[in-house]
Amino acid sequence: MGEEARWYVIHTYSGYENKVAANLEKIVENRKMEHLIQDMKIPCETVIEKDSNNRTKEVERKIFPSYVLVKMIMTDESWHIVRNIRGVTAFVGPGSKPIPLTDEEITKFDIENIVIELKFAVGDSVKVTEGSLANSVGVIVEISDDNKRAKVAMSMFGRQTTIEMDANALESIKV
Repeated sequence: MGEEARWYVIHTYSGYENKVAANLEKIVENRKMEHLIQDMKIPCETVIEKDSNNRTKEVERKIFPSYVLVKMIMTDESWHIVRNIRGVTAFVGPGSKPIPLTDEEITKFDIENIVIELKFAVGDSVKVTEGSLANSVGVIVEISDDNKRAKVAMSMFGRQTTIEMDANALESIKV
């Protein structure tokens, strides 16, 4: 039983996201199911809104209203537990077959802090592998703390320019 937990998306009635997550947490705890259902998230963002008196306030808003993300090992038992929670309408996927999120989706929506290991460091020469600057060469001058972005110094139109880009669009070149 070496199956790995994956992130799945469940659809809920509007406004039931927090209730579904709380109920699922209780059931997992009561039935000692932590090995099958490991985590759940309701992706939110903090936005600044202005009211009619022009006062600003920070408000937390759901990025995907009516959806809850669940990290679980898909078995008949775990499927039934999630599916039978009051407020859950379905798993996202064709028919009744839930489809897990891809690694790209997990990274894009910042669902899980995946540690990114880079094969280059500040001072290394790199080649751009995608985008309008593909095949351009430069030198790493800075890497973000989360290893997702890097600043690259390169020569463009006879002038030294620093460009910030996704670290996964760069590959190390051995000089």
